Amino acid sequence: MDKVRASAAEAVADIPDGASLAVGGFGLSGIPAVLIQALHAQGTTGLEVVSNNCGVDGRGLGVLLADGRIARVTGSYVGENKEFARQYLSGELEVELVPQGTLAERLRAGGAGIPAFYTPAGVGTQVARGGLPWRYRPDGTVAVASPPKETRDFNDRTYVLEHGITTDFALVRAWRGDRHGNLVFRKSAANFNPLAAMAGSITVAEVEELVEPGALSPDEIHLPGIFVQRIVVLTPTEAADKQIERLSLSASSTRGAVRA
Repeated sequence: MDKVRASAAEAVADIPDGASLAVGGFGLSGIPAVLIQALHAQGTTGLEVVSNNCGVDGRGLGVLLADGRIARVTGSYVGENKEFARQYLSGELEVELVPQGTLAERLRAGGAGIPAFYTPAGVGTQVARGGLPWRYRPDGTVAVASPPKETRDFNDRTYVLEHGITTDFALVRAWRGDRHGNLVFRKSAANFNPLAAMAGSITVAEVEELVEPGALSPDEIHLPGIFVQRIVVLTPTEAADKQIERLSLSASSTRGAVRA
């Protein structure tokens, strides 16, 4: 089955207001930037997003956030986005913070058809006891807090019950892909993209390089095409547009740049 779509706009055209959305990427590495821009352009709002982080100001999911298109975020890291913090603390945005490993496993479990699992992460904290602020009121008081979670002991150790995550749609970015939807990811982009893709009922992948079926060895495929419903092929310019979230240079690198 050829899953390639003519454009990013076509690929996201049926994502409605209020949809739940799993989005791949780790910081700004491997974010589906072209699909996010297409979703922004069509005006979709009220989104419930599940992603490791919510981009940065003006980049990635930060584009949707800045225009008030996101109603709720489930994520594990939000420290690089000032607008995110403002909306959360002012009561405009509902936020469920999840330990990073737990978030990864919740996405994987949902994609694998596992409804829930036990983990030691969060035991003895508000993650298990409940009371984490999900939404504030404008006056700074807590409007919605996380509920307590079930715990259970196994082999003299306590674990907390976490639920798998599934979403209406998923947006991911891959290095290479074929027309059947088989995908290969590179380096940090492999951290959350495969898991987000598994969790979505309809998964849209933007790929930097499209190859014909059979060109990818089964041993190199990170995500089989059964999890992917649509493919968007990036232009060379779009594929090369990769920003760095926080640039750090060593003293020797800086001296070398000056000499050059």
